[in-house]
Amino acid sequence: MNAKAVIIIAFLLAVAGIFFFQWKSRQTGSSDSGSSSSTATGKAPKDAVEITFLYSTEKKEWIEASTAAFSKEHPNISVKLFGKGSLEAAQALVEGKDKPTLWSPADSLVLNLGGTDYETKNSARLFAPEGSEDAPQALVITPLVFVAWEDRAQVLLKAGKGQITWKLLHDAVGSNQGWAAIGGNPEWGFVKLGHTDPTRSNSGLNALLSMTLEYYKKTSGIQVSDLLKPEYQTWIREIEKGVTGFEASTGTFMTDMIRFGPSKYDVAFVYENLAISQVENAQGRWGNLKVYYPSTTLWSDHPVAILEGVWVTEPAKAAARTYIKFLRSRAVQEQALVFGFRSADPSVPLKTSDARNPFTRLAQYGIQIDIPPAATPPSGAVVKNLLTMWSRVVANR
Repeated sequence: MNAKAVIIIAFLLAVAGIFFFQWKSRQTGSSDSGSSSSTATGKAPKDAVEITFLYSTEKKEWIEASTAAFSKEHPNISVKLFGKGSLEAAQALVEGKDKPTLWSPADSLVLNLGGTDYETKNSARLFAPEGSEDAPQALVITPLVFVAWEDRAQVLLKAGKGQITWKLLHDAVGSNQGWAAIGGNPEWGFVKLGHTDPTRSNSGLNALLSMTLEYYKKTSGIQVSDLLKPEYQTWIREIEKGVTGFEASTGTFMTDMIRFGPSKYDVAFVYENLAISQVENAQGRWGNLKVYYPSTTLWSDHPVAILEGVWVTEPAKAAARTYIKFLRSRAVQEQALVFGFRSADPSVPLKTSDARNPFTRLAQYGIQIDIPPAATPPSGAVVKNLLTMWSRVVANR
């Protein structure tokens, strides 16, 4: 083996070590609401270019581990990390409270919403358009999934002909007979559904979009006019009767599901990566907790955008491009699997021999490599009106 190969192997082992120890020390209950900040570099050279990265906290552990590895390779670039919930970050950018170099919300829903609102207010783009050099790119991806206690899920699957659907949940939560109405144990009481507040949490927003797509039997093409129809609004309100409380954080909500079991939630809609991080903790507490995939996939694609505000200098843009290239590199994308994320690089396999790989290790709990076709994210105007509809029809019920 030549000296160059030895150096490359040593570097990859060092990167893997950083990821592993970050992964081992991470806390359960990642949040998509709230904020945190950190400096990812040590003592940077005086002439180092500083970039600030505002990112959604669902990917906190992966971002911190990746950035620590980046800083060792690029000491001339100082990365300041600021974690904040996606919807909160979008509002702060529109209002001019936050002025980072880079922004990465949980998905393109909020990216589109933030971009639309910023352009309306400032008559300027927040980030480069699709097709340009600095157009937003996905960092990692994770689908939204149902998690349910296995005994409850078996009843839902039987009633839904092998699928958990929003229509079935609508009928179940709307019945005064509770679980007995769909063939479940009367002792289980009413059907208790869980998802977060759509106005404060991305997973809740995706739950609302997933309901809407199923109601209209679409995978794309939702229009603002669709959201104004009384029969649709009534249907949404009737589903939401089954949600016992709208949490701001998917992590907190998922922790409660495991802590209190089916006395609080029978079935919930969450990120796959969060389900992966928690599903083993749930086993044996209240029966088995398993993952089930909806018929239409909604991706949390974690796009990253270099912002076009006047506060972003050309040297900062150049440094940001280097940082993004590193995060999307093969070695870093492969390490994302350990954190429960699917790679944004389609050439990175999900099925590997790595014992830490949850996509093979957790198959017994319902984790699947191949999942249903995906929906197309709606425009910022549709997302904004979807949130407004929910606030008027559900929040003020």
